[in-house]
Amino acid sequence: MFTSEQKKFTRLPLGFVFPFSCRQMALDKAELISWSKGFQCSNVEGKDVVQLLQAAISRQEVVALMNNTVGAMMTCSTPQKPCEIALVVGSGTNCCFMAESRLLELADVTSGRMCVNSEWGCLGDDGALDNVLTPYDHRVDQESSNPGERRFEKLVGSVYLGEIVRHAIITLASEQALFVGKNTSALANRGMLTAQQVLGIMDNENGMAKAQDLLESLGLQPSEQDCCRVQQLCRAVVSRAAALSATGLAAVLSHMCYSRQQEQLMVNVGVDGGLYLTSTRFGEIMRSVVGLLAPECTVNLVPTTDGNGLGAAIVTAVALRLAAQQKKMQQLLGPLQLSHTDLQRVQALMMQEMERGLDKERNAESSLRMLPTYVCHTPDGTERGEFLALDLGGTNFRVLAVNVSQENIDMSSKIYAIPTAIMQGTGEALFDHIMDCIIDFQHEKQMRGQALPLGFTFSFPCQQLGLDKAVLLNWTKGFNASDCEGRDVVQLLRDAAQRKRVGKALKVVAVVNDTVGTMMACGYHDPKCEIGLIVGTGTNTCYMEEMAKVGTVEGDQGRMCINMEWGAFGDNGCIDSYFTNFDRQVDEKTINVGKQRFEKLISGMYLGEIVRHILLALVEEEVLLRGKSSQKLKNRNLLQTKFLSTIEAPGLSLLQVQAILRDLDLDANYEDSVLVREVCQIVSRRAAHLCAAGMAAVVEKMRESRGLEQFTVTVGVDGTLYKMHPYFSQNLHKMLKDLAPRCNVTFMQSEDGSGKGAALVAAVSSLGGWRREGSAS
Repeated sequence: MFTSEQKKFTRLPLGFVFPFSCRQMALDKAELISWSKGFQCSNVEGKDVVQLLQAAISRQEVVALMNNTVGAMMTCSTPQKPCEIALVVGSGTNCCFMAESRLLELADVTSGRMCVNSEWGCLGDDGALDNVLTPYDHRVDQESSNPGERRFEKLVGSVYLGEIVRHAIITLASEQALFVGKNTSALANRGMLTAQQVLGIMDNENGMAKAQDLLESLGLQPSEQDCCRVQQLCRAVVSRAAALSATGLAAVLSHMCYSRQQEQLMVNVGVDGGLYLTSTRFGEIMRSVVGLLAPECTVNLVPTTDGNGLGAAIVTAVALRLAAQQKKMQQLLGPLQLSHTDLQRVQALMMQEMERGLDKERNAESSLRMLPTYVCHTPDGTERGEFLALDLGGTNFRVLAVNVSQENIDMSSKIYAIPTAIMQGTGEALFDHIMDCIIDFQHEKQMRGQALPLGFTFSFPCQQLGLDKAVLLNWTKGFNASDCEGRDVVQLLRDAAQRKRVGKALKVVAVVNDTVGTMMACGYHDPKCEIGLIVGTGTNTCYMEEMAKVGTVEGDQGRMCINMEWGAFGDNGCIDSYFTNFDRQVDEKTINVGKQRFEKLISGMYLGEIVRHILLALVEEEVLLRGKSSQKLKNRNLLQTKFLSTIEAPGLSLLQVQAILRDLDLDANYEDSVLVREVCQIVSRRAAHLCAAGMAAVVEKMRESRGLEQFTVTVGVDGTLYKMHPYFSQNLHKMLKDLAPRCNVTFMQSEDGSGKGAALVAAVSSLGGWRREGSAS
């Protein structure tokens, strides 16, 4: 074994350059498709060559196998001058290039780029090059060990050039164009003319003399004209090989430019192989033809200096570094990647908490409030009239005028901002601001003095004591107005109306959560809609439960909508095992530490912060940004959930990801961009899967409550995370189908927000049949 004395008994990683056609399954696994270049060793084709080598070298570790073109590309790359294409033109020929991973159907990777080994020596095996082949090419092919295969390589590779020239000379001699009257039997010997001799004959200064020496050695006694024609023939064959190589390279360049959506492409091409390295003319022809066929590409041909073994060593070193990096990534991110079993456990815990929350005796033990809403059925299409609706659930407040007719629902609305000072000031100031907005809206719409029924969407945890009476339990989503918790929010609104002297014009008939509003809005269009889901700044769910299962309200007939307040799921510690250090770091900096635990794993308010803390940890482990932290990355709320949606957007190139990161003062390179995208994907996927586990618990609970084998239901859904994130909804849908296979669940997006639903609650309640107040049992 070749090794230094000092390294003789040391276990070293090994890179393996194997320049034959292989089906690569992994960096260290490749099945030989077929031999070429005269190799015909038996019992190798179809087998993993790394395994064969590993068996022979039991004390070495093969960590990377690559084609010689990949080795050449790595050899020619430097940090200042990266190489993205490599071309080998020697005994055989091949090309590799960095392709966009999203275009590779055979690879599992969808982001970044991956080196593709084109194996272009096989071009034409399907007959595509038949009109290019000459009779000399056909004869060379028939005499080869693999007739009909590697047709392009047999036009370009040095193994075959001498034979092409030999067959052309034989034809010219038979036609009396060469060696007239001479005995040419020596030309029948295969291999009598090598590629090196062909290149020597091409030489402007000594080529004629070399031609004469060769031909005389064959006993042909050539004339000066014979030597000149043989030289022209050698030049023609080599020039064709160079032009064909350049044509293939131009095709690769144009593909790269198009797939990257660039008008111009500047790229370095590593070149190896005796034909290119020993023939100046070969390179000149290549550059000329590439410039003609791919004018949009600026190409720098970089010859290898140390062979492709250096490239193998470089790939091996990179593979080791990436393996160590991946190990650290897995250690940090593994806890965020929930298994199917984990999600089934979350689903079971959610169902358990739902049962407790509905039970009068055990309600206090549950982290789910399971609040009765006194909404007893969804719209049936008979609702009519004009209504006002208010929608308060975040930093914006909306006032709506809603006209429900037989034909459709007409709405007009206006959005008002709620300044942070009011969100976190006094309750009186908050509700005065809300009344000012209502008065402004009525004035603008010329509705002053009209006492229209009003539905109030109030998207915070409330104990509903009746359809128009709801006691605020606690603020969420950054609100912290004083003197509100424990009080009836409808009465707070009525008190503000009295202070503004418009009390008689305010007729609040229903207060609902935004999930209820969403369910009602979608229920107007689909009678199967019996669930409301919000996944935006916060998250929550409501659903229609059988009254017989609701132990906290008297009566056992019909159904009632239950506001789960599932954002608080886990506040009693039941899902602590699924909280990571990153989740705890985010929780500790919120205004409600230890509360809304489930919401802090899912909703848009927190995902960006989770990602930021992960990135900080990766920097600390020197996996990201080369261990150089950015002061800006330490700023809270630097990354909004919109950041995740943008980074994960389909079709977004890693160069664009890199630009986004640099706009945040993060000196990210290409690898950093890949890692950041992976982190975003893991965090958003976990959020979607946890949401699916919760929804699976809801639909299974409904199915069991109704005693059904199969259950069909529609979920009305709203929220920016669900609507705007490119993959959240499909990850949610797919996992829900896996977790609740006996439930057929359709999702309907709420197009008009929860305000429309509040008006519909007011409309449905005006028809009668709902109890105005409840009596807790």
